[in-house]
Amino acid sequence: MTEIVQILSRGLGIGSMYALLALGFVIIYKSTRVISFAQPAFMLAGAVLVTYLVGPLGFFVALPLAMLGTAMLGWGVERAAIRPMVGRPAFTVAIITLGIDVIIRVVAGAAIGINLRQVGDPWGLKSTTLFGIEVQQRHLAMIVTMTILVAILFAFFQFTTMGLAMRAAAYDQEAALAQGVSVGGVFSLSWAIAGALAAVGGTFAAIGGSVESTLWIIALVALPVIILGGLDSLPGAVIGGLLVGVVQEVIAFYQQSLPEWLGGNVSILTPYLLMLIVLLVRPYGLFGTREVERV
Repeated sequence: MTEIVQILSRGLGIGSMYALLALGFVIIYKSTRVISFAQPAFMLAGAVLVTYLVGPLGFFVALPLAMLGTAMLGWGVERAAIRPMVGRPAFTVAIITLGIDVIIRVVAGAAIGINLRQVGDPWGLKSTTLFGIEVQQRHLAMIVTMTILVAILFAFFQFTTMGLAMRAAAYDQEAALAQGVSVGGVFSLSWAIAGALAAVGGTFAAIGGSVESTLWIIALVALPVIILGGLDSLPGAVIGGLLVGVVQEVIAFYQQSLPEWLGGNVSILTPYLLMLIVLLVRPYGLFGTREVERV
């Protein structure tokens, strides 16, 4: 029982980080119908910003400011590089986001330098006792933070005018435009929200270690998560992220029971195997919208 709870806490903690990254992908896709490959760069940039701000300001001030900074970066990227491409093929815009990703990662890598940079969080690898079972504080913090941010996003999309505008634009951009919705504003805001979420994901990914230029690789797991949950489903991104995190930790725990010829890193393959299995059964993901084409 103790082992199960510990595996679940680790899996849900890591899965919360995946969910935050996946939410950024989905929000941009729902608003613009483009898959942004710049999310890994936003993740790295946000974590680097925290390392610079945490010294004078402390972690709990540095993180919101880094979210704001990365949100502004996302907003700026949309205005400068993505908005002029409106109406162009989605594939072309997606390739542009790849270029943006590389540029931002190179700059962030230069900012990291050769010294170890840490986010200065208060949890590190410390454990606490929950219902008589030891769990790592960072995993609890990840779960709580993801829950709060998802609740804020839910309230934003349900109860605010801009949230309603974003939902309208996601459903039908032309109809939303005809009703006076600023679709361009929706595009910018979606990139800003995705940037802020990526900053939180990147910061939590660096907890217990240091911010390195290879940190962005973790964001790649968010790709199978969004395919698994459904490319246009926000709940799917959350559930998919948590599911991937838990399954990954279960496989990692029972790694020694698996045949040796599978190697020692089977858990790394788990997200992609899950994605493959789900795609074979439900090509649009667990919670995605099935596209109907008239011929």
